[in-house]
Parts: sequence; structure tokens; C-alpha cells
Amino acid sequence: MYLHLAHFGVFLALLAAAVSLPVRSISTGARMAFTLLGLSGLATATSGCMGMLTGCSLNLVLPIGLPWLNSHQHLDPLAGFFLLIVGGVTAIISLFGPSYVIGSVSNLAAARTLAFFTGLFVAGMYLVILAADAFSFMVAWELMSVASYFLVAHDHHKKENVDAAFIYLLMAQVGGLFILLGYGVLAGFGSGFTFTDMQAATLPVHWQHIAFALAFIGFGMKAGIVPLHVWLPQAHPVAPSHISALMSGVMLKVAVYGFIRFCYGLLGTFHWQWGVIILLVGCASALLGILYALMQQDLKRLLAYSSVENIGIIYMGLGLSVLFASNGNPVLAALGLVAALYHCINHALFKSLLFLGAGALINQSGQHDLNRMGGLMRLMPITAMCFLVGCISISALPPFNGFVSEWLTFQTALQGTVLDSGVTKSIIAVAAASLALTGALAAACFVKVFGIAFLGQARHQDTLQAHEVSFGMRASQILLASGCLLLGIFPSAAINSMQTIPTDLLGIGLSQVESGGWLWLTPISARASSYGAPLVLFGISIAWAGAYLLLHPRRRKTPVRYSPRWDCGFGSLSTRNQYTATSFSQPIRRIFRPIWPIDERVDPPSTAEDGGRYSVHVGDWAWEKLYLPLGRMIQRSAKMVTKIQGGNIRTYLAYSFFTLIVMLWIVI
Repeated sequence: MYLHLAHFGVFLALLAAAVSLPVRSISTGARMAFTLLGLSGLATATSGCMGMLTGCSLNLVLPIGLPWLNSHQHLDPLAGFFLLIVGGVTAIISLFGPSYVIGSVSNLAAARTLAFFTGLFVAGMYLVILAADAFSFMVAWELMSVASYFLVAHDHHKKENVDAAFIYLLMAQVGGLFILLGYGVLAGFGSGFTFTDMQAATLPVHWQHIAFALAFIGFGMKAGIVPLHVWLPQAHPVAPSHISALMSGVMLKVAVYGFIRFCYGLLGTFHWQWGVIILLVGCASALLGILYALMQQDLKRLLAYSSVENIGIIYMGLGLSVLFASNGNPVLAALGLVAALYHCINHALFKSLLFLGAGALINQSGQHDLNRMGGLMRLMPITAMCFLVGCISISALPPFNGFVSEWLTFQTALQGTVLDSGVTKSIIAVAAASLALTGALAAACFVKVFGIAFLGQARHQDTLQAHEVSFGMRASQILLASGCLLLGIFPSAAINSMQTIPTDLLGIGLSQVESGGWLWLTPISARASSYGAPLVLFGISIAWAGAYLLLHPRRRKTPVRYSPRWDCGFGSLSTRNQYTATSFSQPIRRIFRPIWPIDERVDPPSTAEDGGRYSVHVGDWAWEKLYLPLGRMIQRSAKMVTKIQGGNIRTYLAYSFFTLIVMLWIVI
């Protein structure tokens, strides 16, 4: 029954794509499409939730696909968990979409295209999670990738959109090829292309390593791990904000799902080398992602790099899980897996919230650049408060959800002392230190974002015209912010409901999570560590109430004395006296300068009244040292190949003749 409900959700998503084509009004088409998408999200989220809670594994064979291979579909706890993420976030974003599309898209053809490929994109993500054979998986994967390409390139009149979409599609296809080869290795040693046949295959050790490497690269390219991340900061700034929320908050988790399914479900064995690689790449992604985010002034580009950071944190949890599983510690392996999964759902919530908040800001102010925002908290108070919740959550501060999943990752890393290898212990210690540094830098990054965008004075005239967004756009942000708070306050109940996943994949769950009662989250044992989220919230509330009673001007017995602001000797205060996003990150840029290729310029004043101009451009070493040289090499090779096309028929006949001679020599 639950599997049929999930397929009904797929049908509604495809129907949302279909109904958008014949409409003659942007508003009508947007409302119809997003209503159907919302219903599809509710259906799949309900199906996934029930599949996760019951722990059942449901299978269905559909009479479609290849002549000799029908389409196999399944719903188990792991698939149910990710269906819950994809469906739940899609349902909430469907509240945001209509007003955003109506307000930002003025062309009917563009609106139809946007709605059509949004429906296909969502349906593709559902089908990837439900697929139980390699052919169905790859077809759904390509549907998801190609549909999202058209969403990135929807405003194709702008060169940056086309370039970003091309890079995204190119990397998606290369990643898909690696995934296909990984499935090919498993199918070559198995008896078929279904996941059941692949799981039963017996691979030699070196082929296990090859299959793991192919899956790690293929799924990592879609997930955005370093150095395969370069498409994220290019695609997200040009995509519509609700699409960015779906891609960053949801699609990246589909890639994580594919990797977990491949390693934990299909390979079914673990090597400590895999854990070290996953852990180190996760550390690099987390640390470099947040350092690159700190240097950005474009709000959506900053959030894209932040997604690289959070994917790195997820991979750190998976790396620890694989390390402990290979060492024969299934309970600690389950803890690392749960930490990674919990961060998946947390990141889906707070990153979707931040992208929707960014969309609301851009929709009202018309600005992507943080340096041209400011003072928006007075004009958009509800959006500001929801965005603040997202900033606190992504900074891993209690009592919100981001703190819990990072705390669980720390607790997993602290158990590294049970391992025998001193080298592995040292690597885990360095990883824990990297995670701590990442958390501190994330807090600094989002203090910058919120302070520059919402506080102070407006830095651009267009910002003064902003006002609060529509009810649907506000409601979606409030729901996501509430989810961040609830998962932060009641982590024990949430993690306890996920017990079926590690039990299904590793044969053991975390039975001690609620051993101290529902108030306490106990990952290992009450003697080792515990976290009382409701009590932390209670303490914070008491502190806030006390501060209000003691310090609020209306509660003071003596009146507050008001005096002019200190102008630092500059005279009257203006927007030029305020910190900018560039100046806020300048100290960190000085400390970590070798991390980025930096082009910093100070242009001298042209006149006596001109104060000069300062500019700084922060690049990406991966793009400049890896991808650009590779692109130039491919272009040079292509030019060399074109030289054989001389236009002379005798030359072409000679090519054919010598090719025939070589082929005959090989055959004979």
C-alpha cells in the first residue's frame, strides 16, 4: 500500500508537469502545478514515513523497461527516509512557488517551461529513490539531471545561465557515467541488473575497490564534494530560488542516498581504506566549503558553497561509520550512519529555508549582492526572523537542529579510541578538530550574512522599496523554521524513529538513545555523554525572560538616557560608514590567504573628490588549477582532431582503406 502511495506521488508530479503546458495564464499555471506538486510531496512523504517506521521492505515489478528486464521498485526504511525528505520539502516549497513565479517570471513560455521541468525534476528524484534495478535507476537519474539542467538554464538569454547549465550538465553526465560503470562491475559478477542480484554477487577485493571508487566519484560529483563541487556555485546563483532550494536541500541528498545504497546495500562489505578516504574528503569539503562561503558577496553563491560544507559533514559521519564497521564495531558504525542521516534531514530543512529566504530578499530588493542590501529586518520582519532561525541552525547552535547532528558526529569521532590503529586514531582526531573549526567559521559566515543583509541601513535605493512577501512565501519559511526547532528540541524521538535504517543496513540500531528518558539524547550511554535539548531550550527561555525583565527599557525604574551615536570622528553617519560583507571577512582572508586565488586591487583616486576604489576577487583553486587546464587541453585536442577533416575525398578514402586493413589484421 505504501509503495502504491509513493507511485501516486510520482503520478501527481508528472501530472503537474503536464497541466502546465496548455495553460494561458502564468498565475493559473503556477497555482495548478504547485498544488499538484504539493499533493505529490504529501503523498510521497507519507509513504516514506510509514515505510521507515514499519521497517518493512516492499517490492513491486512493473511491466515496463527493457524487453528482458522489467522495472523493479522497492520501499525499505532507507528509501522511506529519503522519500520523506524529498516529499516533505517539496510539499513546503510548493507554498512558496506560485507567488515567486508570478512575481519573477513575466513570460508565459518561460513559466510553462519552468513548471514543466520542475514536475519532471521532482518525479525523477522520487523514481531514483524507488528504483531497485540499475536500468530504472539510471533512467530516473538522467531524468532528474536533464530536467534540472533546463531549470538552471531557464533564463537562457543570459550567458551566465547558459554557461552554468552547460557545466552542470557536463559534470552530471560524467558522474552518471561513473555510476553506470560502478553498476556494471556489480552486474558483471552478479546474475542480473536488479539490486538483489548485485547484492548477492561475490567480488574479488580489487574489484570491490574499483566499484567503490566509481561510485564515490559518480555520486560525489552530484553531491558536490571537493574537488567535484565546482558546478554548485555556478548553478545556484542563476537558478530560481525555489529550484535552488530543491537542488541544494533535496537533490544533493538523493546523491547521498545513492552512495549509501551502493556501499551499504549493494557492496555489503567495508574496508578501512574506504572510511579514511570518505572521512578525509568530507573534512576537506567541510572546511574548504565554509572558507569559500565566507569570501562570497553573492548571497546564493555563498549558500551554494555552504552546501559543500554540509555535504562534507555528512560524508564525515559516513566515513566514521565505515571505519567502525570495518573494525567490527557495529554500534559505533550505526551511530555514525545516524549522525549522517540526521544531518541530511537537518540540512534539507535549514538550507531550503535559507534559499527561500534569499529568494524573498532578491524578489523584494532586486539584489543578489550582500553589499547592496541592509536594513531589511525592519521592512521584512517575518522573513528576517525565519532567516535568523536558518542561520542559527546552520551554525550548529542550540537549541536548533544543526547542533544535534554535528554533536552526534563529534560523539562518534570521540569513540575513535576503540580502534587499534594509531594512524586511524590520529586521522579521526584531526577530523574532529576540523569539524570544530568548520563550526566556528560557519557561525562567523552567517553572522556576516544576517548582519549585512538585515541590520544597519539600506545600502541601495532599491532596498528601501522592499516589503514583506506574500502569505504563501511566508508560510513556507515558517514551516521550515518550525521544523528546524522541532528537530532540535526533540532529537530523541526523531532518531528513535530512524532505528529501522541502521538495523536494516548494519543489523543493529541505537537502542540506548532514549535510555535516559525522552528528555535526554544518549548516543552511547548516559555515563559517556547525553544532551537534554528540552532543558537547554528551557534554560535559554529563562535567560531571555530574565534579560527582558532586567534590561528592557520599559521594565527599568530609571529612564534610559539617549545620546547621539559615536561617529568615530567621521562626522555624519551614512551607509559608507557601515561594514560590508567584504570588510567583515577581511581578517579571515588574511589568515587563510593561501586557500584562495585572490585578486586584490586598490585603484587610485581619479579626482580630488574621488576616494579611490577597492576591489577584491576570490577565485576557486579547483576551478583554476584543475578544470580550466583540463578544458583547454580538450579544446587543443579537438582542434588537432579537426585537422584530419581536410575536405579531400582521397584522404577520406585512404582513412577507410587503412582502417579496413587494420581491422582485418586484428580479426585474422
